[in-house]
Amino acid sequence: MKQAGQIVLVPFPFTDLSGAKPRPVLMLRKASVQFDDWLVCMVSSQLRQIDSQIDEILLPGDADFATAGLKVPSVLRLSRLAVLDGSLLLGSLGAISHERLQWIRQRLAAWIAEDSQ
Repeated sequence: MKQAGQIVLVPFPFTDLSGAKPRPVLMLRKASVQFDDWLVCMVSSQLRQIDSQIDEILLPGDADFATAGLKVPSVLRLSRLAVLDGSLLLGSLGAISHERLQWIRQRLAAWIAEDSQ
Protein backbone atom coordinates (compact mmCIF):
# COMPACT_ATOMS: atom_id res chain seq x y z
CA MET A 1 0.00 0.00 0.00
CA LYS A 2 1.39 3.38 -1.01
CA GLN A 3 1.57 6.08 1.63
CA ALA A 4 3.26 9.38 2.31
CA GLY A 5 6.61 8.98 4.04
CA GLN A 6 7.60 5.87 2.09
CA ILE A 7 10.87 5.75 0.21
CA VAL A 8 10.27 3.90 -3.04
CA LEU A 9 12.13 3.17 -6.24
CA VAL A 10 10.77 4.78 -9.43
CA PRO A 11 12.09 5.92 -12.82
CA PHE A 12 12.74 9.57 -11.92
CA PRO A 13 12.78 11.99 -14.88
CA PHE A 14 15.81 14.09 -15.76
CA THR A 15 15.08 17.82 -15.49
CA ASP A 16 15.37 18.21 -19.29
CA LEU A 17 12.95 15.27 -19.77
CA SER A 18 15.47 13.48 -21.99
CA GLY A 19 14.98 10.28 -20.00
CA ALA A 20 14.65 8.84 -16.53
CA LYS A 21 16.76 6.81 -14.13
CA PRO A 22 15.53 4.33 -11.50
CA ARG A 23 16.18 5.97 -8.16
CA PRO A 24 14.74 6.28 -4.68
CA VAL A 25 12.20 9.00 -3.99
CA LEU A 26 10.33 10.12 -0.91
CA MET A 27 6.55 10.08 -1.33
CA LEU A 28 5.45 13.44 0.11
CA ARG A 29 1.70 13.19 -0.44
CA LYS A 30 -0.92 11.94 -2.81
CA ALA A 31 -1.33 14.70 -5.39
CA SER A 32 -4.84 13.86 -6.54
CA VAL A 33 -7.93 12.30 -5.03
CA GLN A 34 -9.06 11.27 -8.49
CA PHE A 35 -5.84 9.69 -9.77
CA ASP A 36 -2.97 7.65 -8.32
CA ASP A 37 -0.55 10.58 -8.66
CA TRP A 38 2.07 11.32 -6.00
CA LEU A 39 4.20 14.35 -5.21
CA VAL A 40 7.71 12.96 -4.64
CA CYS A 41 11.21 14.26 -4.11
CA MET A 42 14.41 12.68 -5.30
CA VAL A 43 16.73 10.94 -2.82
CA SER A 44 20.46 11.11 -3.53
CA SER A 45 23.62 9.80 -1.90
CA GLN A 46 25.51 12.80 -3.33
CA LEU A 47 25.68 14.88 -0.16
CA ARG A 48 27.68 17.58 -1.92
CA GLN A 49 24.60 18.45 -4.00
CA ILE A 50 22.57 19.58 -0.99
CA ASP A 51 20.68 22.85 -1.21
CA SER A 52 20.90 23.89 2.43
CA GLN A 53 17.87 26.17 2.11
CA ILE A 54 15.48 23.30 1.43
CA ASP A 55 17.03 19.82 1.29
CA GLU A 56 17.19 17.45 4.27
CA ILE A 57 20.02 15.05 5.13
CA LEU A 58 19.27 11.56 6.46
CA LEU A 59 22.24 10.16 8.39
CA PRO A 60 22.93 6.70 9.90
CA GLY A 61 22.71 8.20 13.41
CA ASP A 62 19.15 9.45 12.83
CA ALA A 63 16.38 7.52 14.58
CA ASP A 64 14.57 6.73 11.31
CA PHE A 65 17.61 5.92 9.13
CA ALA A 66 17.27 2.15 9.57
CA THR A 67 13.57 2.14 8.68
CA ALA A 68 14.17 4.32 5.60
CA GLY A 69 15.84 1.40 3.82
CA LEU A 70 18.79 3.45 2.60
CA LYS A 71 22.32 2.04 2.81
CA VAL A 72 24.30 5.30 2.92
CA PRO A 73 23.80 8.87 4.16
CA SER A 74 21.40 10.53 1.75
CA VAL A 75 19.87 13.87 0.81
CA LEU A 76 16.11 14.21 0.55
CA ARG A 77 16.19 16.65 -2.36
CA LEU A 78 13.12 18.81 -1.89
CA SER A 79 14.66 20.98 -4.59
CA ARG A 80 13.94 18.12 -7.03
CA LEU A 81 10.19 17.49 -7.04
CA ALA A 82 7.98 15.57 -9.46
CA VAL A 83 4.41 14.31 -9.68
CA LEU A 84 4.46 10.68 -10.76
CA ASP A 85 1.81 8.06 -11.38
CA GLY A 86 1.73 5.43 -8.63
CA SER A 87 1.95 2.68 -11.24
CA LEU A 88 5.61 3.67 -11.81
CA LEU A 89 6.56 2.35 -8.38
CA LEU A 90 9.17 -0.38 -8.78
CA GLY A 91 9.42 -1.31 -5.10
CA SER A 92 9.43 0.03 -1.57
CA LEU A 93 12.67 0.52 0.37
CA GLY A 94 11.27 1.74 3.68
CA ALA A 95 9.87 4.86 5.32
CA ILE A 96 10.90 7.91 7.30
CA SER A 97 9.25 8.83 10.60
CA HIS A 98 5.95 10.68 10.67
CA GLU A 99 7.68 13.49 12.58
CA ARG A 100 10.33 13.93 9.87
CA LEU A 101 7.67 13.85 7.15
CA GLN A 102 5.74 16.63 8.93
CA TRP A 103 8.93 18.70 9.33
CA ILE A 104 9.77 18.24 5.64
CA ARG A 105 6.27 19.27 4.56
CA GLN A 106 6.44 22.39 6.73
CA ARG A 107 9.89 23.24 5.39
CA LEU A 108 8.69 22.77 1.80
CA ALA A 109 5.60 24.93 2.37
CA ALA A 110 7.71 27.71 3.89
CA TRP A 111 10.18 27.51 1.00
CA ILE A 112 7.37 27.76 -1.58
CA ALA A 113 5.80 30.71 0.24
CA GLU A 114 9.12 32.55 0.51
CA ASP A 115 9.71 35.44 -1.87
CA SER A 116 13.09 34.62 -3.41
CA GLN A 117 13.44 37.83 -5.42
